[in-house]
Amino acid sequence: MSALFASNPVLDNDQPAPVPAGIEGMFAQILQAVQKSHSEIAELKQECTELRLANTSLERQVRDGLQQNHANGHRTHHSPGFMTPPGLPGSPQLRATKSPFLTTPTSAIPTLSTSPTTSTVHHASPLGDNCLVPVPNAVREIPGFYVVIPAGGAGTRLWPLSRENHPKFLLDLTLKGRSLIQATWDRLLPLSAASRTTIVAGPAHTKVIREQLPDLLPDNLFCEPGPKDSMAAIGLAAAILEKRDPEAVIGSFAADHMISGDDAFLSAVAEAVEVARKDYLVTIGIAPSHPSTGFGYIRLGDKLHISEAPNARLVSSFKEKPDARTAASYIATGKYRWNAGMFVTKASFLMQLLREYKPELAEGLERIGSVWDDEAARQKALNEVWPDLEKIPIDNAVAEPAAAEGRVAVVPATFGWDDVGDFSSLADLLPAEASQPRILGDANLVLTEQVAGGIVVPGSGRLITCLGVDDLVIVDMPDTLLVTTRARSQEVKRLVKKCREAGWKTLL
Repeated sequence: MSALFASNPVLDNDQPAPVPAGIEGMFAQILQAVQKSHSEIAELKQECTELRLANTSLERQVRDGLQQNHANGHRTHHSPGFMTPPGLPGSPQLRATKSPFLTTPTSAIPTLSTSPTTSTVHHASPLGDNCLVPVPNAVREIPGFYVVIPAGGAGTRLWPLSRENHPKFLLDLTLKGRSLIQATWDRLLPLSAASRTTIVAGPAHTKVIREQLPDLLPDNLFCEPGPKDSMAAIGLAAAILEKRDPEAVIGSFAADHMISGDDAFLSAVAEAVEVARKDYLVTIGIAPSHPSTGFGYIRLGDKLHISEAPNARLVSSFKEKPDARTAASYIATGKYRWNAGMFVTKASFLMQLLREYKPELAEGLERIGSVWDDEAARQKALNEVWPDLEKIPIDNAVAEPAAAEGRVAVVPATFGWDDVGDFSSLADLLPAEASQPRILGDANLVLTEQVAGGIVVPGSGRLITCLGVDDLVIVDMPDTLLVTTRARSQEVKRLVKKCREAGWKTLL
């Protein structure tokens, strides 16, 4: 009997039964198919990696070639850029650098040669389109439009790279030879020309700003005695420009933001100007790429049906920085845009809103603006008025209450935008090889082994070596060293506060 059970079982018709051998074969086939699929996926990943590296290399070669053409004063038929009006000075040429600090004296930065009988060519900022996207050659100047660039803040989330006396808008954060404020100047110059491009800055930064922007007219640099937030800065410019030109339309654009897609940006600003002429405070809404908790949001309202500005809408409301779930729900509706803090309006209309919602602030700014071009009277007014002005953002002062009354419009835009608010967002803007950290500075000073992600800033000149650590932020400056993670880079400002409390004010 035992021999019988040891043998293969049989059916009544003496045929072998379908035993586990068939099931094992089926599993073997499945495993074989899975292994083949894994192999194909691995091959595809390898091909994608090779293509990505090849594209990065090609982009770098094209960019370097275009920048070399700029340096040699040549322009090919397909070179991108905008034509500036005849007789205007060109911006400083691009120059190679290994440091984010642009400290070369002005005399060492050659300007493009100009001729009174020929027009010069303005090239799009390398921090915008990377000089790779051609745009039509055309005069884009908007008569009566004045650019206001508030250049303030210390950029504490980018400490110790950014300092109070040398904040992030003065840094070249992509090592392409232009600081953020230079790139902002480059981007907006086609719309207003140097004669109508103004900057509001504190006394600690005016000297470096003049060095970085030699084409900036002295009368167009408005020095505020101390930081009073965005309403006082923009309101000061509005009060001065309304006195100079009662019909002035002003556009306020932060000095430390990065934009990709210069042509789309200029088109959005042109639409905003047309809406502003009809007595609206106009903002530009950025299409959100992800549910960010670091930005405020704009809820889109009804269309305005303005023929010169087909995309313009009313602003239904402004929303403060939300939590992650709320941000995701905003994006899901398709009715929200990021609030980038860009405002376009008539100077007179902004002052009218300010008189309605913040009359004391309006009165103080108008008193300063009325005597600004008289240096002695200006200083007296600043000394008497500025210290007591309210410190408040423009959103809270006028944008939010005006939106509730249907007086604020938005132009939804398609260009890329980032406020470079911390090292994590900066890392996303820098190129890197696959599974390697981003490097802001001399790559020869950074050696890594089994390190993925993160960002390293070799600012001290010494070698930095990393082994088996992912997504770190390492900022090595001559006087201090910061080590944190990308996930906690928003909290760097807490360290700045601790340094101040501990008496390390010289490092801030």
